[in-house]
Amino acid sequence: MTVSTTGTAPETMTGATAEAAGAAASQHGIIGRPVARIDGPLKTTGTAEYAGDFHLPWMAFAVPVQATVGKGTIRSLDVTAAEAVPGVLAVLHRGNMERLYRAVPNDPNATVSETRPAFEDDRIYYWGQYVALVVAESLEQATAAAAVVKAEYAAETPEVSRELEPFAGKWNTVSTRGTVDAAFAAAAVKVDQTYGTPAETHNPIELHATVAVWDGDRVTFYESTQGVVNHRNAMAQILGVPRENVTVVTKFLGSGFGGKLFPWPHCALAAVASRKLQRPVKLVVTRTMMFSNVGHRPVTEQRFRIGASADGKLVALRQDALNHTSLVDSFDEGCGEATGYLYSVPNLTVASALVGRNVGSPMAMRGPGAVPGLFAMESAMDELAVALKMDPVELRLKNDATVDESNGRKFSSRHLRECLETGSAKFGWKQRTPQVGSMRRDGKVLGWGMAAASWGAYRFACATTVDLNADGKARVRCATQDVGTGLYTIFAQVLAEKTGLPFERIEVLLGDSSMPEGPLSGGSWSTATVLPAVAEAADGAIASLLSIAASTPGTPLAGADAKTLRMTEGRVHRATESAGLPSAGVPFEAVLQAARLNGVSADGRSGSVFEDPKARDLSMHSFGAQFAEVEWEPEIARLRVSRVVTVIDAGRIINPRAGANQIRGAVVMGVGMALLEETVYDRRNGQPINGNLADYLMATSADAPEIDVTFLDYPDFALNSYGARGIGEIGLAGVAPAIASAVYHATGVRVRKLPIRIEDLMQA
Repeated sequence: MTVSTTGTAPETMTGATAEAAGAAASQHGIIGRPVARIDGPLKTTGTAEYAGDFHLPWMAFAVPVQATVGKGTIRSLDVTAAEAVPGVLAVLHRGNMERLYRAVPNDPNATVSETRPAFEDDRIYYWGQYVALVVAESLEQATAAAAVVKAEYAAETPEVSRELEPFAGKWNTVSTRGTVDAAFAAAAVKVDQTYGTPAETHNPIELHATVAVWDGDRVTFYESTQGVVNHRNAMAQILGVPRENVTVVTKFLGSGFGGKLFPWPHCALAAVASRKLQRPVKLVVTRTMMFSNVGHRPVTEQRFRIGASADGKLVALRQDALNHTSLVDSFDEGCGEATGYLYSVPNLTVASALVGRNVGSPMAMRGPGAVPGLFAMESAMDELAVALKMDPVELRLKNDATVDESNGRKFSSRHLRECLETGSAKFGWKQRTPQVGSMRRDGKVLGWGMAAASWGAYRFACATTVDLNADGKARVRCATQDVGTGLYTIFAQVLAEKTGLPFERIEVLLGDSSMPEGPLSGGSWSTATVLPAVAEAADGAIASLLSIAASTPGTPLAGADAKTLRMTEGRVHRATESAGLPSAGVPFEAVLQAARLNGVSADGRSGSVFEDPKARDLSMHSFGAQFAEVEWEPEIARLRVSRVVTVIDAGRIINPRAGANQIRGAVVMGVGMALLEETVYDRRNGQPINGNLADYLMATSADAPEIDVTFLDYPDFALNSYGARGIGEIGLAGVAPAIASAVYHATGVRVRKLPIRIEDLMQA
């Protein structure tokens, strides 16, 4: 893998420890340096504790019982045999369990994934729905007892088909301008096609897990969640207890991809069982349950109509997007997220609608909305380029937008043109011959495809606290969580930059809802959100320290004007002194010790971008370009993605090393989206047929192509003082359509319904 930032040499740093990297970069320029993750040693040694790792004294184990029909009503539930299994402590169901409340609708601070609490009624809405909960002394006993719970159903035939058309429901207009239908009818060149993406299941290695512990009227959750604060608020509402009586702890997360953003019904079930038994209860969702009970990317069908003039200028664009949702929730995938602003087009309409299915509630999955939406739009743009006999890059450059035409706002930062031009140069796009099957290497047919990418840029409210302690260490605290993307290290980088301390003298405490409130880890907004709050808290703590240094008798700085003092490399000194000299000033801990203080603290806050008057007048997004190469061997029907060049415009990159890992993982996920992933439901009973990691196909190391990552690194200071935007989603956006276009270039087969299968290509 090659990683580079515009204007710098490719990054080749490997094998450095967190301590070595921190020490090397602690003094100058640690922001933007490719430093090693500070949590790496904990994870590689197995010391990091995930939710399922918590083993508490006198712990009981819970296993849910799942419905074996996809639609119907529970006629009877016999738990007698289960209660007789040795070690069983309780079997909870609708008939004997305390009431669970619903979370307040549309409360942005207490969002849930499935609005219907477990056991609320006797209706079955999807296969796998929980109908009972067995709690026992051991996991084995609970599993055995769950297997003998007998449920009888008045079963009906579930509706789980992938086909969403014909649709006769209500359409919602998302964005509109001009007169799109008339403009499309008059266009010289037209594309009118429907594109589909399947249900995809979040499959992080860490299963969803809850450990619930009651202590009097207080409950603590050790939880696998992407939002400890939201989880606390939602659980307080569902359990009917004061918010201050709930604590949620998530020290480490084995990824979530959006599936762990909000609480699922099993979380409250574990808490109810713990309160009933007055002992800790652990509930770990099985891999099979991951396919039915904790979310998925919904099926989408999108009809795109694009019209252009003969010279390739867009004149009309219409997107009609359907996605399936559950029968108890209305989940809108939002496929038009990027459609309204990505290209300049005077006449546009984006509309969406929902189609109910007997499936568990869908949930945001990496790049929700934009990723499936861009598959359809960028595939249609490639078809338009073919119809125009125009180069696909040239078509996109010709229609580059200078303002967000969906709302008339200026972009805070937009370098899509440079992404396209840089990617084209690095990929060698000028060597492409447009004829299908015209390029070969080593006896294989090559296909080259490309796509543009975009994702929104956000900043939400955040609070942090920074402590400078008399032991010579600094600490930062925030009730957000690191979902595996490197947020621990970003907190440390900011504090190291502000104080000059190496990483081994910095402590980062995250993942506890009792700390100052931080953001959800989703939507690529965590980094942009926390940076200004950490910086403000650090500046405040340092200002307090300098004031103490100037006012404390007996120190070399006593009597100085605090405004003339600085903190550099962990030392307090006069601004006129060279910070690099060992004799400059005094260690900051010496100041605290002289003042007989244990430490100084300060709080920092950052507000939501939606409450910032200046930011509200701007359109904020990240952009990118994806270039893909596939190798096609028709003799043996073998297709492989061999090379991907990705160029990302995502503001200032705080840690290129961790950032490149994010993009690389997203590209591999895009390979899976294009070629492999689909959750298939049995039309007889609604069961996910391939609900396991043996049958659900995902990209592995063997499927990973050569990946070249380039960051343009243009700071976006309208979003925050560091100019940083998030990158979790933008790396996935555009990958699947680039691969699909490359497949067409190699084979002549235009696949509009993912995943691309060998059966689709046999006609080539």
